[in-house]
Amino acid sequence: MSFRVAVLISGEGTNLQALLDSVHGRGEIEIVAVASSRPDARGLERARAAGVETGVFAGAEHGDRAARDDALARWLEERRVELVVLAGFMEILSPAFIRRFAGRIINVHPALLPAFPGIDAIRQALDYGVKLMGVTVHFVDEGVDTGPIVAQEAFELPYDADIAAIEQRVHEVEHRLLPATVRLIAEGRVRIDEQNPRLVNVDRNASG
Repeated sequence: MSFRVAVLISGEGTNLQALLDSVHGRGEIEIVAVASSRPDARGLERARAAGVETGVFAGAEHGDRAARDDALARWLEERRVELVVLAGFMEILSPAFIRRFAGRIINVHPALLPAFPGIDAIRQALDYGVKLMGVTVHFVDEGVDTGPIVAQEAFELPYDADIAAIEQRVHEVEHRLLPATVRLIAEGRVRIDEQNPRLVNVDRNASG
């Protein structure tokens, strides 16, 4: 029985491609659905090329966000999705959607949370003058980039950091860290601490 994953995107879909290349169809993990908030998202083509079912859920076509999210949730539930991965999904999901998939949604963010949440995180960090940048994979809650942290990876910044070069470095980390985290979750090695839900236990040594 495969572990069924859905990926939500809004644009190019490079993190989706990393997942397709490194976890899809490997070790009992299957990406069964890719949904986009935009019909012209390049990531939809990547999914179709891999034979993955796609859907478009634009807010304008559903009246409001709640109706869009309900339609999206029903579509995911029909495909028996066990984990929802936000990979460049540039929309805020409604609280009702998040509660529906509580503990089963993760997001990849281009900064070391809790610093620099929200949009333009890389620019925020560079403008602030940080010496370390990085990537965070976290569970999604009803806040903006406030959910429990599953994994982080940092790297040092040169003094004369160029944003294009930093963006490339961030993407390289994302393309490694996100698939690795999905694999750990699929193998049952990630647990939110019941006593302190801010803490996530990640067992990197167990075989399953």
